[in-house]
Amino acid sequence: MIPQDFIHQLLDRVDVVEVIDHYVPLKKKGANYQACCPFHGEKTPSFTVSPTKQFYHCFGCGAHGTAISFLIEHAGMGFVEAVKELANRVGMVVPDDGQVVHPENDSRDRLYELMEAAARFYKDQLKGSDKAVNYLKGRGLEGKTAARFGLGYAPDEWQGLEKAVADYQSQDLETAGMVIANEGKRYDRFRDRVMFPIRNERGKVIAFGGRVLGQGEPKYLNSPETPLFHKGRELYGLFENRRGIQVAGRAVVVEGYMDVVMLGQYGVENALATLGTAVTPEHVTKIFKLVDDVVFAFDGDAAGRKAAWRALENSLPQIPDGKRATFLFLPEGEDPDSYVQSAGREAFEQMCDRAKPLSDFLFDELSAKTDTTSEEGKVRLFTLVEPYLKQMAKAPLLARSLRQRLAALSGVATTERRGQPVVRKPAGGINRPASPTAHRIVLQALLHRPERLKILPELPDSESPVFRQLEAVLAVMREHPELADVRGLLEYFRGQPEEGLVQAAAAGLLEWSEDYESESDLRGAWATLMGQAAQQQMSGFKGKKLSDISPEERARYMTALKEKKLDQLSQVKSEE
Repeated sequence: MIPQDFIHQLLDRVDVVEVIDHYVPLKKKGANYQACCPFHGEKTPSFTVSPTKQFYHCFGCGAHGTAISFLIEHAGMGFVEAVKELANRVGMVVPDDGQVVHPENDSRDRLYELMEAAARFYKDQLKGSDKAVNYLKGRGLEGKTAARFGLGYAPDEWQGLEKAVADYQSQDLETAGMVIANEGKRYDRFRDRVMFPIRNERGKVIAFGGRVLGQGEPKYLNSPETPLFHKGRELYGLFENRRGIQVAGRAVVVEGYMDVVMLGQYGVENALATLGTAVTPEHVTKIFKLVDDVVFAFDGDAAGRKAAWRALENSLPQIPDGKRATFLFLPEGEDPDSYVQSAGREAFEQMCDRAKPLSDFLFDELSAKTDTTSEEGKVRLFTLVEPYLKQMAKAPLLARSLRQRLAALSGVATTERRGQPVVRKPAGGINRPASPTAHRIVLQALLHRPERLKILPELPDSESPVFRQLEAVLAVMREHPELADVRGLLEYFRGQPEEGLVQAAAAGLLEWSEDYESESDLRGAWATLMGQAAQQQMSGFKGKKLSDISPEERARYMTALKEKKLDQLSQVKSEE
């Protein structure tokens, strides 16, 4: 255990700017430093590093923390490893309380060394195996591609790894999943297979995938769960393609190792593959930390559509507002490996551009399960879709938009707070949506164009909770222009009453009209707020004689009265 006091001392001596600049080139801007965020794809820098606060924050994806958390999240280090790395930089020695020994750290280091030794051994074996080389050449693979991904070959021997390690009887080989011990026999798990080393985000080998040569089952054999490897969390190609993913601003999730490798050979260097399992919530969370746009690419057969639907189900609770997931189904009989070889990089990337949005995939699949031409079918569609929308806790704005779409298709709407179905009024009757409040129009207009805030005077005093919420939001927008957008404000007010006000205004941006966008509506809404505040102030003097009112109260009354009677539009200066 590392004493907390040491952590504080370490962070006081470490320069977070220097640490981050080693991984992400920073540019000075005012008192801070900026860069395009390393945790998600973007073209305009929103990643800020403060040398005074020794803190980083991304106003795009919300990533934030200290030098320690940066090494953990970006470099893939463990906590202890990150602390030791920073301590070495500033010449500090990491203390130990003398009570706790860390055998697990030594054990993990030994496992890493064994996995690296195995990777070197398999790579060397590939060079001498005509059978394996011919197989890879037959798949269209080039030598430089094999080298880039560190491909190898496990010889057709029961104890081939005995040549690679000092002690073949070591328990660590079993723990790492490289050797199987069964009824007194001990033998290699991987034999006569092309080997794909699986690396963590720091490039350390944590597992292997082995592809059988010729016929045989299983076709692909993966390492078992080990202290280093949890297949539901890891993604093949993340280390090799991380830079390509950031440059492209998009990740393409495929099903197989060879899909990633061959796409990379043809210049598509932003592909990732799950490791013998369906897409998990952990996969989705990890990918959306890197980019805003994810394409799930599957075969066009029934198995591919089933895998895609599983990916959708696991994405819904994890996808946040502002992120985009799409689904690509390749032609019958094709996978990304074969398609990129026959059609080329440009054709594949064009297919990714045209991939079906998550919302369309959701509605298309569920609409196919009912007859939407009948009233009963429309209601059934509602009962099928609504449970999925309830899972979208991290994307309330997208969920709201999809509910509007569901209402239009089914004729059934839901109340926002209770989620209860509400049947719409019959066609022919007037069914107008409630007018947006003045508070929402003001905030909506300012979110659309934050520079308008400069033309507005301060809000008058009011005891109304919504007034105080709006005042708090506007104060943040004035003092912190970098937060003056939906994402920044939602992050700032997360869990506070103001969050609901921002969400309501942001939802209106999805169905923006020229009427709400006009400057006159902003002025009118602001005048309404001023009048409401004045009315509230005057109501406090009802039943009082003028002689009973103190000079201070009298001045406040006269101000409120003046604000109530004057034309409020004259108080708002023109933008010119």
